[in-house]
Amino acid sequence: MTINATDKKQRELDRRYIRMATIWAENSYCIRRQVGALIVKDKMIISDGYNGTPAGFENICEDEQNLTKPYVLHAEANAITKIARSYNSSDGATMYVTASPCIECAKLIIQAGIKRVVYSEKYRLEDGVNLLKRANIEVVYLNLTEESQL
Repeated sequence: MTINATDKKQRELDRRYIRMATIWAENSYCIRRQVGALIVKDKMIISDGYNGTPAGFENICEDEQNLTKPYVLHAEANAITKIARSYNSSDGATMYVTASPCIECAKLIIQAGIKRVVYSEKYRLEDGVNLLKRANIEVVYLNLTEESQL
């Protein structure tokens, strides 16, 4: 199977943006899992997010039993809500996220008009990815470990 120049260029951009999302995840104060997300439109990053507590809350994501607090926001939700507070539109954009979206974030992605999602880590539940596909959103799994060996 030959890959045309346009597909090859898109694949390289996907790798770069997902690596950037991975670095952005390092901003999260969550201990159990750090997740980063970028929203890109016309080759410009128009929003970013990482998982964490709402603005003004303590930067502690887990409770005494090491369970994630119920009010912790996912990276995708943080990126999408930042768009709502800006003059940008996510309609037709691509979201790069380090973990596959959950069902709740998938609903937000659909409603935000995002048309493509690239993720680099599979989660045990695939209901979010399945919902995105059902909504005709292009979903791409990009394993950076495997990619670096190509």
